[in-house]
Amino acid sequence: MGALAQSEALANGSLTAVALMQATLARIAAVNGAVNAIVSLRDKDVLLAEAATADTSPRKGWLHGIPMAIKDLSDAQGLPTSRGSPLFAGTIAEKDSVFVGRLRAAGAIIIGKTNTPEFGLGSHTFNPVHGATHNPYDLSRSAGGSSGGAAAALASGMVSVADGSDMMGSLRNPAGWNNVYGMRPSWGTVPGEPEGDMFLHQLSTSGPMATNPRDLAALLDTMTGADPRQPLGNSPKATLQTLGRDGPALKLGWLGDWGGAFPYADGIAGLSEAAVAQMAQLGHQVSELAPPFDAEAMWDSWITLRSFSVAAGLGDIYQDAAKRDHLKEAAQWEIERGLALSALQVHSASVVRSDWYRAAARMFDDVDVVILPSAQLWPFPVEDVHPTEIAGRSMDTYHRWMQVVVPAGLIGLPVVNVPAGFGENGLPGGLQLIGRHGSDAQLLRLAQQWHAATAWPRKRPPVFD
Repeated sequence: MGALAQSEALANGSLTAVALMQATLARIAAVNGAVNAIVSLRDKDVLLAEAATADTSPRKGWLHGIPMAIKDLSDAQGLPTSRGSPLFAGTIAEKDSVFVGRLRAAGAIIIGKTNTPEFGLGSHTFNPVHGATHNPYDLSRSAGGSSGGAAAALASGMVSVADGSDMMGSLRNPAGWNNVYGMRPSWGTVPGEPEGDMFLHQLSTSGPMATNPRDLAALLDTMTGADPRQPLGNSPKATLQTLGRDGPALKLGWLGDWGGAFPYADGIAGLSEAAVAQMAQLGHQVSELAPPFDAEAMWDSWITLRSFSVAAGLGDIYQDAAKRDHLKEAAQWEIERGLALSALQVHSASVVRSDWYRAAARMFDDVDVVILPSAQLWPFPVEDVHPTEIAGRSMDTYHRWMQVVVPAGLIGLPVVNVPAGFGENGLPGGLQLIGRHGSDAQLLRLAQQWHAATAWPRKRPPVFD
């Protein structure tokens, strides 16, 4: 059952929170040993007691009595927040992150955490604290990242809805690789934390993941809304209530491989193009777009601003010689790059980002939604650290293989990953539906129409022996 279906059943009494918790824990016991998506699971008796209390208490909101696990980069009071690092393993959160508090206020029962790469760096979920998360469609493969634990838990039926976060595709790549939906909202829609600098680092955002777009919209509506303690944010705009409305036919722009800038593994382009053609059959107008901006300039801007942000967040750890060796190689590389940047280098990178935003605005004068694959290759072997080449082209950084997610992430555009089907290898792939800033509801309506026509998560769930 999806989360809204569970909510309705809990509200009308055809399902109890205790029965739902029992089923959740039984599913986790059955498959999590193989997948390793849920970590820091709370005590069974305590969770069942909380579910029993939910059954006898007034409903707080639509999540009342629904089990959820929080990505292990965010705080849930009383649970450890390891961030995938031995430096923070066992550190108990004293309070909830802003959006986690909103989930609790809506009635969610927090059962544990979902696995993530160390500090969320790299689109492959493994770390020295909790190990690697395996793709439920092929346990020898990666589940993606950094929201890999959340996506794999959804695909495996361990939770019905989940949170994630996205700087460089972390709500999109794992959703695509696990045949679920993931949404990077317009920047400022879901607030971050009111701590440290709240002006400079506009790359990452939290967002929802689900097995259908209605659940995605419901969770987004719960997470969203400006925080008065923070200067940059959007006022709440409900999206769920708009999903049942018939909208006009849309102009969809297929960006392909960005004029050859993005190499794709065999089968990625074919799967994506077939899905885009199917969208045209739903009544939308599809056109192929020329690259609207220089991909290499965009990449240089991205890696500068990303390293600047990572160094700001982890620089204090790096400067402590006793802690530095506990940082993985990719983290040290990012921090060193960030510390070496001048203020004018960062400024120049942000000027390029601004140029791309202006170019994107012109692009959206002609189309409503642009489309790219969610990843440039299929899930790779879980023991690999990161891909080193795609289609014969060498990758010059640990994250270059995810360049396809940069156009939206660099300027904070909303993106919904929709499942696009399966390759001949039996592995799932996804599409990024990208809109202009603030078009979150429009993207969700398109995703809902796509889901009604395809229903990939329900049609082809993973099978465990």
